[in-house]
Amino acid sequence: MHYRTLGDSGVEVSEVGFGAWVVGTDWWGDRSDEETIEMVQLALDQGITYFDTGDVYGHGESEKLLARALGEHRDEITLGTKIGYDFYNNPQAGHGEIPKNLDPDWIRTCVERSLDRLDTDHVEYLQLHNANADEVTPDVLETLEQLQEEGVVDALGWAMGPSIGWLAEHERAVDLEFDGVQTVFNVFEQTPGRHVLDHIEQTGADTSVIARVPHSSGLLNEHVRPDTELEDGDHRGFRPDAWYETGWEKLETLRFLERDGERTMGQAAIQWLLSHDAVASVTPTFYTADDIREWAAASETPPLSDEEVQRVEELYQTNFGVDRDDGMDSLRSSVGGDDIRNAGVDKQVADD
Repeated sequence: MHYRTLGDSGVEVSEVGFGAWVVGTDWWGDRSDEETIEMVQLALDQGITYFDTGDVYGHGESEKLLARALGEHRDEITLGTKIGYDFYNNPQAGHGEIPKNLDPDWIRTCVERSLDRLDTDHVEYLQLHNANADEVTPDVLETLEQLQEEGVVDALGWAMGPSIGWLAEHERAVDLEFDGVQTVFNVFEQTPGRHVLDHIEQTGADTSVIARVPHSSGLLNEHVRPDTELEDGDHRGFRPDAWYETGWEKLETLRFLERDGERTMGQAAIQWLLSHDAVASVTPTFYTADDIREWAAASETPPLSDEEVQRVEELYQTNFGVDRDDGMDSLRSSVGGDDIRNAGVDKQVADD
């Protein structure tokens, strides 16, 4: 495993991180607490040291399970969590969004409760969860800076949509010199990641990117195949058939990235992301122990060559040769599609 630093914070993260949205929830399949803890500990054994959770995941259960799994290894890991959703006073309605609260006093309350569940006195990386640009006021920024000064958090980040909104949020996070931005970014769904990378380059900022959904929700690692039957509750089961069908067609154009015995497609998808210098960590959605072993090893596989990166770029510019709609437009943005239109793109942005 190789490691990178979040911005100029000095906080180190493994190039492959563990996205703990699968911990304490059933949105990506059902598993027992014991099975989940074993997965987390296996990830640590494979060199993963960055564990990314959020207070809203399982309404605190993800943080509690991480504490149980990693407690004795606290000094070896980097913990990232997120705050912003008020699940304490609002019930979850399916996969729908619940109200947010970024009042400074509420931020402190949420951080204190997260620390209690994580059984720690600080977190290395605190992120605002899907905050809208206008919600991050001077009072919010002052509160976050105070938490840093008090040693409660080391680095600050902003984790965002894009189904909640991401265009203005990316730019504001970079302009405000947040240490990290977490966003959807993968070979098929490049628009959010490319936008924030472009703004980082234009401004010369030190902000890092944490790429989530690196396998396009199962397409790029072939978890979702033509004959796949998804478990009850799996969020991908709500997608239109066209999403799967166009995804399989696109995947076939990328077979040149596979290297027999050296790099699988799932590993190549991660290495493509790591070819961007500003990407600090990639957080796949792990389903099985085999996933953890394969994707944690991606950091050690051959990096993509300049020629391979260029070929991916050329394919992306032609939508991988697919001229059909994937049926996802109505699911991509809760802001009327303005983010997509303002970015000058069409049919490239995915939801979670």
